[in-house]
Amino acid sequence: MTLQGWTLILLFTALTIALAKPMGMWLFALYEGRDTPLHRVLGPVERGFYRLAGIDPAAEQPWRRYALHMLVFQVALALFTYAILRLQAVLPMNPRGLAGFTSDGAMNTAISFTTNTNWQWYSGEVALSNFSQMVGLVIHNFLSAATGIAIAFAMFRGFARRQAGTIGNFWADCTRVTLYLLLPVCVVYTLFLIASGVPQTLAASVDTTTLEGMKQAIALGPVASQEAIKMLGTNGGGFFNANSAHPFENPTALTNLVQMLSIFALGAGLAWCFGKAVGNTRQGWAILAAMMVLFLAGAGITYWQEAAGNPVLHQLGVADGNMEGKDVRFGIAASALFSVITTAASCGAVNAMHDSFTALGGMIPLFNMQLGEIVVGGVGAGIYGFLLFALLAVFIAGLMVGRTPEYVGKKIEAKEVKLAVLAIAVLPLCILGFTALSAVLPQGLAGPLNKGPHGFTEILYAFSSGTGNNGSAFAGLTAGTPFYNGLLSVAMWIGRFFMIVPVLAIAGSLAAKKYTPATAGSFPTTRPLWIGLLVAIILVVGGLTFLPSLALGPIADHLAMVSGQIF
Repeated sequence: MTLQGWTLILLFTALTIALAKPMGMWLFALYEGRDTPLHRVLGPVERGFYRLAGIDPAAEQPWRRYALHMLVFQVALALFTYAILRLQAVLPMNPRGLAGFTSDGAMNTAISFTTNTNWQWYSGEVALSNFSQMVGLVIHNFLSAATGIAIAFAMFRGFARRQAGTIGNFWADCTRVTLYLLLPVCVVYTLFLIASGVPQTLAASVDTTTLEGMKQAIALGPVASQEAIKMLGTNGGGFFNANSAHPFENPTALTNLVQMLSIFALGAGLAWCFGKAVGNTRQGWAILAAMMVLFLAGAGITYWQEAAGNPVLHQLGVADGNMEGKDVRFGIAASALFSVITTAASCGAVNAMHDSFTALGGMIPLFNMQLGEIVVGGVGAGIYGFLLFALLAVFIAGLMVGRTPEYVGKKIEAKEVKLAVLAIAVLPLCILGFTALSAVLPQGLAGPLNKGPHGFTEILYAFSSGTGNNGSAFAGLTAGTPFYNGLLSVAMWIGRFFMIVPVLAIAGSLAAKKYTPATAGSFPTTRPLWIGLLVAIILVVGGLTFLPSLALGPIADHLAMVSGQIF
């Protein structure tokens, strides 16, 4: 480990905290439905959408109606993308004459992008036309991110409102976030990437001559615009197979830093926005502090393990850290940091191959996903997932002091706790169940590249990534088969919507309750004790649930490595 590496980690953390309030203020304006300077330009566009769709943005919805409209919209988007991928061969902007996807491949990809997972079993530059990239997939990068933020807004209203029967309007929330936040930021972001050397063209490729005198066709396309929303919306699906390790997606150290910051920017802002929504910004800062504690612990462990390298290789005279699968432009520190950021959020973009990390270095990204990607997390999904653990923490604190638990002025009763536990239980049931199934069936065992605990980790990582809606891969699993395409599709859908519906039910229940002022006996939820309790609850729940599977995978892999055995 080096001073430069730790400086990068601490600088990134400081910049993320600095961005939280300004980004949170922007989000809070959209949460309240207030006009912004952009309304002068985009206001007519917003009103035009409402008129065409026959929507009254002022008509508030109870939680069931909010959930129903959201689900219908997601199904329609998935079917739309499925049709585009199947019909790719006959659609325009296909200069290379690419064929359409198979039924299982199209289903997997459509569900993947609908759920903000962006799991890619294919290589984008050789499998997708420009039309499929720009229309079939990028539309989801915006709308799946906007949906996550809309659900977070609904959750905030549940805490903030007093004896209300509604939690907002899904169509208004989704439209405003897309028009006034995601689109304008991505326009500026795209221009920055173009100026940094990222291609933005409809040309399929450019012919060049290599240093050896050979002819080579280098794939091109509308990369910059997709890259911007890929990172800001924590989508993660790369235009190229190498993702953010490709110089056309991530050409410089500056773009690498900006990409990492953009993954966390909205998640950190939503933490501040929550505090503002409930009338106490210290609540938001407390949540962000707990997130940063978990993030720094994960980044530190991953950097330590990658800098230590592989003792088996050290014995062969290959000294220093583990550079396998890493881009020499970024090195160990930036690669380790990127891996923790992208899995702490539900982004899934990579600038190094996680399958090539050391056993414990690869375990931290895996564990981040198994916790539900609540350490800042995906846009919207991170904060509402974190609030589920907050409800669980205040319930446990209430049991310890013998009082009815309260959080930001709302009594947390049996209904909310049951719904929170139901939502949290979705991940382990899906991850462990599908991993166990794949680890015993021939179709599942045909996927891993490696044997032993490392091969098991490849399977475990895939279902942790799919169910957690992350989308990154251990890169050693051959997942583009009907078996894995089908099973991962189910995992992605369950991981997204079987959590969102209980979250909306909690929002509806909380919104109907009256405000309960804090008393001398109330448990304070803005102090270090609360932050420590939150961190402990998250680690204990995650550790108790996933420790056996981690012991079979990365922990066993590490113990084998230090004893001289590799897989």
